Amino acid sequence: MIVDFSYALTPFLAWLVAGVSKFIINSFKAKKLAFGLIGYGGLPSNHSAIVSSMAALIAFRDGIATPAFGVAVTLAFVVVLDANSLRQQIGKHAVAINKLADKMPNHQILRERMGHTRWEIAAGIAVGIAVAALVNATSAG
Repeated sequence: MIVDFSYALTPFLAWLVAGVSKFIINSFKAKKLAFGLIGYGGLPSNHSAIVSSMAALIAFRDGIATPAFGVAVTLAFVVVLDANSLRQQIGKHAVAINKLADKMPNHQILRERMGHTRWEIAAGIAVGIAVAALVNATSAG
């Protein structure tokens, strides 16, 4: 029996490619190594890359008329909605809380950059699909 690790490897590679790309882009923008900008938000979206890589790999391997593809697309949809709306609202709340608590002695500044724009999500989806295509092409025999 041959074990196919590509379904476990693909989302990890998508996360790695998106994370390294985001670090390079943020470092270029900041004109220094941007270790302090690692976290939620930015281009491309890691979360979108991860979930879209799995949906794309399933589509490439098994087709789009399968239950697995339906589940993967549903999960991707939930993650993308969360990245675009819920986490952006959390960031807006953090801005307001930071302003209100600015004069408080023990206030720890909350991270204000949360969530993703549509372009950041689209870039994450593109990374995910590209990684899945590459994994599929290299492991197809």
